[in-house]
Amino acid sequence: MLEGRIAVHTGLPAPMSAQFATPPQVPLPEDKGILLARLLDGLDTHALWWLSGYSAGLAASPSTAAVAPTPPAAASPGITPVTVLYGSQTGNARRVAERLANDIEAAGCAVRLLRADAFPLRELKNERLLYVVISTQGDGDPPDDSRALVEHLGGKRAPQLQGLRFAVLGLGDSSYPQFNAIGRRLDARLAELGAERLFERGDADLDIQTVAEAWQRRALEHARESAPKAVARASVVPLRAAASVARHDRDRPFAAELLANQRITARNSTRDVRHLELSLEGSALDYEPGDSLGVWPRNAVSLVDSVLGTLGLDGETTVAIGSESRSLRDWLESRRELTRLGRPFVATHAALAGDAGLNRLLAPDQAAQLTDLLGSHQVIDLLRAWPASWSADELVAALRPLAPRLYSIASSRKRVGEEAHLTVDHVAWKSFGFDHGGAASGFLARAGDESRIPVFVERNDRFRLPADADRDLIMIGPGTGIAPFRAFMQERAATGAGGRHWLFFGNPHFRSDFLYQVEWQEALREGRLQRLDLAFSRDQAEKVYVQHRLREHARELYHWLENGAHLYVCGDATRMGRDVEESLLGIIAAQAGLDREGAAERLEALRRDGRYSRDVY
Repeated sequence: MLEGRIAVHTGLPAPMSAQFATPPQVPLPEDKGILLARLLDGLDTHALWWLSGYSAGLAASPSTAAVAPTPPAAASPGITPVTVLYGSQTGNARRVAERLANDIEAAGCAVRLLRADAFPLRELKNERLLYVVISTQGDGDPPDDSRALVEHLGGKRAPQLQGLRFAVLGLGDSSYPQFNAIGRRLDARLAELGAERLFERGDADLDIQTVAEAWQRRALEHARESAPKAVARASVVPLRAAASVARHDRDRPFAAELLANQRITARNSTRDVRHLELSLEGSALDYEPGDSLGVWPRNAVSLVDSVLGTLGLDGETTVAIGSESRSLRDWLESRRELTRLGRPFVATHAALAGDAGLNRLLAPDQAAQLTDLLGSHQVIDLLRAWPASWSADELVAALRPLAPRLYSIASSRKRVGEEAHLTVDHVAWKSFGFDHGGAASGFLARAGDESRIPVFVERNDRFRLPADADRDLIMIGPGTGIAPFRAFMQERAATGAGGRHWLFFGNPHFRSDFLYQVEWQEALREGRLQRLDLAFSRDQAEKVYVQHRLREHARELYHWLENGAHLYVCGDATRMGRDVEESLLGIIAAQAGLDREGAAERLEALRRDGRYSRDVY
């Protein structure tokens, strides 16, 4: 698969008229500029889109930038290729879309792969075969890169689409009440606009491939039958052989040595937040500020013992799923989710338990009650509360595959070299008389000397520092949302960036929960951080959060934005993310004299321009 074509796009190169001997304002030597002008002369829109992705991919992938890959087959002039469109918050939808586009291309069909915010909405009416892979965030929200697309399709300007055939794959988490709401909405709306649905929508849970693989096969079959065939281009000879370094990714993680695991909240704090430092030496993994580190956890031995004991199962029993065979204990420790409860498992357990009350929770009018159950119970709680008989094979088949957890990287390579730093909140509580905890945060908290952590880098090209180092930054990061801004500050210091920095941080208590306090105070003293506004919610009778601080400084905040500042938000999506966005809308409306709709349009314009970025989870 051509790396450049699958890169995340943030916009199109402006079409260039053939009248120019060399493109204007291009940072290239004159001879290269002339070659570029000749290349662009006469290219249609689809070719320009492909070329944009090709070059962006080379720029975004240093490990492959020195190698000129073989370009994909291109459509004949005037032929509309298959479009694979994706909206992704954490990278899952992107990976599925990339795989589908690769398969379609390998079948000899013309295809283009686009992220939702790079899709030219005005061209929607010209599409003929469209595949949409999109995730749903939190309680029914679209990914940040898909907001404009979702709003456009739902609005009055959406075109009639009688000439379009389409299929939608939604990705989500069934523990949320609005499971795959965005996929369902787009699927219904495209049909309402006159488009022909090729086959039924796919609704993938955390075990994505269970649904995605069958959906992809059907999509590929339809593409082979009706998509335009591509015209092969000549292969490009590599400039030099690629380095013989094993590539580590989600499916082939790197075993990173744990260098440090330090608690950075006080002993009397109600929160146990850890600063971890991991060695990436020998991995060839690279990252930029804004990227995340994926961690493959293992469930706690004590939790696995509780599940086995409650069900009376032998952990040494061999269980085979497909071509994979391992002990039941191994399945439960390293391959199956035990801390996240989903609706499908509840339904299977309810049938085995034969409990009328539990079965009642699955009724459509009990959605709120089921949501409460999914949010308050883990697998072990369900097994204890409603006893049922499970076989080892049934249990492994019913449980969802264990998924990696993503953590915003809290360091810059320019400062720490072959390392990656994380800021992790160790989630632990007591419920139903038993200790509970998060899978990955507990796994990392337990890790000690000599530990090796399976990791990979998840790129996040929507959460990047501005190319212009003189731009000001406004960073809003309560709790562990502070992590990427530590990386931002390290990067800007290392590169000598001239822009100003304004940080909003919040947590329960100043004395016990001020994460990286010494670093921020040093940055203030040295003039690297111009403003620091703090919101410690429990240090006074009335709770104060970052959104309150934003409103207190509304006029100056708006002034920074009007003068070109970039705005970043990182942290919890369901509460903080929504409250902060509401505050921003109110600030823009009041300061600019706009109504809510006008403020929303202004904020969306900042998002489109890459000046409002969120990393929320």
